[in-house]
Amino acid sequence: MPVLLHLDSSPMGEQSVSRRLSWEFTRMWRDANPEGHVIYRDLTRFCIPTVDADWVAANYTPWESRTPHQHRVLALSTDLTQELLDADEYIFGVPLHNWGPAAAFKLWADQIVHFGRTIRITPSGLRGMLDAKRLTVFMTAGRRYGRGFEDTSRNHLEPWLRTFFENLGIRDMRLFFIDGTAAIKRGEVDITRFLAPHIASVRLLFSKVDAP
Repeated sequence: MPVLLHLDSSPMGEQSVSRRLSWEFTRMWRDANPEGHVIYRDLTRFCIPTVDADWVAANYTPWESRTPHQHRVLALSTDLTQELLDADEYIFGVPLHNWGPAAAFKLWADQIVHFGRTIRITPSGLRGMLDAKRLTVFMTAGRRYGRGFEDTSRNHLEPWLRTFFENLGIRDMRLFFIDGTAAIKRGEVDITRFLAPHIASVRLLFSKVDAP
């Protein structure tokens, strides 16, 4: 049974473009995988603690050597990484906030760099353990960051996501950057019209048939 992990991190609720697109992806994924299972987390709806010294010490301690207290410190991290391990595919909605990932997503990301579960230390360095997974991300931004715009060089979200997940072993990544969403808030464009070409891109992902 295929499993999809769906994460949203925008604080904007139903008006969020990244949520609209991640929901559409999940809807189409369910249609394509009627026997599949979806794990869903809204990262803005529960408290993710910041990583502290106790967490770091516990993470660097081998599993079999951890104290009961260290296992408790890593309990949320263990749960979140288990979701990554259980899923075959990931769909994430991530808005660009202050030139990087939204706060809720960054807190989640810190929790899932868990030694022995998503990454391990080898004689040659760190090695990610999620190499068999596929990742799709819808990134959104209010301002325009495309070629020729003033903020082009300030989009640090996409390179950050690539660096982060490549180090966790993921090579099959599909990252979509949707900017200019502030035009919706200003009333310059209807959200349905704005979303139409991007939803068409989502549908295209599911219309492709693998060659035999």
